[in-house]
Amino acid sequence: MCGIAGIFFKHPDAGATLGRSLVNMLDGCQHRGLDSTGFALYEPDFKGLRLRFIIDEDADGAVARIKSALAEQGAKILSEKREGATFVVEVEHSGEIRPFAYAMEHAAKLVSIGSALDIIKDVGTAHDLDKIYGVGAIAGSHGVGHVRLATESEVKPEAAHPFWATGFSDVAIVHNGQITNYWKMRRRLEARGFEFRTDNDSELIAVYLADKLAQGETLEQALEQSVDDLDGVFSFLVSTKDGIGFAKDRLAAKPMVMFENDELVAIASEEVSLNRLFPGQPLSTTEPAPGTFRTWSR
Repeated sequence: MCGIAGIFFKHPDAGATLGRSLVNMLDGCQHRGLDSTGFALYEPDFKGLRLRFIIDEDADGAVARIKSALAEQGAKILSEKREGATFVVEVEHSGEIRPFAYAMEHAAKLVSIGSALDIIKDVGTAHDLDKIYGVGAIAGSHGVGHVRLATESEVKPEAAHPFWATGFSDVAIVHNGQITNYWKMRRRLEARGFEFRTDNDSELIAVYLADKLAQGETLEQALEQSVDDLDGVFSFLVSTKDGIGFAKDRLAAKPMVMFENDELVAIASEEVSLNRLFPGQPLSTTEPAPGTFRTWSR
């Protein structure tokens, strides 16, 4: 049992509360997963590409390996900082993302790459991460988040969600459910040269969708196909640099509720997360129907 949440601000100047909104939404469904928490946040464009690595083990050695790998890839460091269990670096890099991403993942545990995306995830609650990483102060256009109850893997920062689309820029996913044709779909993607860093089905969904987008599909088209291509029970939110979307399987065993007005769209596993955005106000919420999908973008 895990919890997901996402928010999309319809107006560019309305995202000052992005981080705080997601912290509050995840706190509302934290009872669904107390092991770890994560956020995928889309901020105003960075100076270059932002890479976030987990360096909780042998931190000094990991940073040295990262800098060496960046130099080998011809990437110029624009800024760097250590934050919690992570190392964050912004770089100037003009080459292809996939080979660059794969090379960097061999150097250390890469959490995300993006010109707007930053994934922050760690062991602990939403408020724990807010204290360590300052999530609540982050402004941006949209984002998704996840609270995790570990059932199949260890409680470690790298096992927390969201997952980025390994080898792609600015695509992230949060997922509640299980994909039963995971290995079949993964082998097909690996046969085309894609690499995976975990055995988590959320990573698979992210790469599957990012591949569709890279082939020229719209996010809506990719989500429509995912309902047929993915076997199992699932409710997931996907985010790109331009927007956000959801998909639900046809059994609809995993909960999802939605609220939309002229200012924003908010989606979560439980209505209590939506209520955190509008304390004391009655909300007219809807539950997406089985086998449906939808997107929002500017």
